[in-house]
Amino acid sequence: MGCAGSRDKLDVRLLGKQPLNVAPLCLNPETSKKIRKPKAWKHSEAITREQLTKMREEFWDTAPHYGGRKGLDHLICMMDKTHVVPIGLCTSVLEIWDALRAAAEADLTLAQTIVDCVGIIIQNPDLTICYDERGAKYELPKYVVSEPTNLIRDSRKHISNV
Repeated sequence: MGCAGSRDKLDVRLLGKQPLNVAPLCLNPETSKKIRKPKAWKHSEAITREQLTKMREEFWDTAPHYGGRKGLDHLICMMDKTHVVPIGLCTSVLEIWDALRAAAEADLTLAQTIVDCVGIIIQNPDLTICYDERGAKYELPKYVVSEPTNLIRDSRKHISNV
């Protein structure tokens, strides 16, 4: 093991003899930081659900260009002279972003499972700052992980008031 973000090495000799169970590859739930519901926050101006969705989509479309490690050819793999992890179990920078998106959009239990199994190291329990196993930083804005308190629930009210 090692630091909180390390995982047990996979014994490739076992791959053909039994079904692959993801659980041993996940971080130890006892040592990983627990995800919590983000604190309430207020956007600078009231926004509709459609505006929030557009902001989120724009973030996820551009996020890989602004954080984490650069380049698709760099893979986070666990290897040494006696153990080689099959390529399908390695995690690329885009897979980290995909996992972060899935975690941000999931309930807390599923989000915890996702970050533990991918090996994402949580600095802030609300997922706004995370690291991959190599130490690359991933920052998520509050609007990606939760809704503002001044979200306009019914966009028809917003249009009629304008």
